[in-house]
Amino acid sequence: MSEDKARDRFVRLAESRVSKALKDIKLIGNLSNRNHYTYTEEDVKKINQALKRAVDDVRSRFDNKGDEEKEIFKL
Repeated sequence: MSEDKARDRFVRLAESRVSKALKDIKLIGNLSNRNHYTYTEEDVKKINQALKRAVDDVRSRFDNKGDEEKEIFKL
């Protein structure tokens, strides 16, 4: 694949995937509405830790060009 095509593909996929991730993070934030949901501070802590780990993993993969680690979130 040529560099231009690889760059175009990266930009297209990055914009799509990051936009989707930001939308999904906003939806997670909507869970904070106590009029609709019941949760504990421990639940909030677990959600925040999982999100932080995922962002840290992305940073690490770009810095180190490392392998993907799959993680499933559960409360």
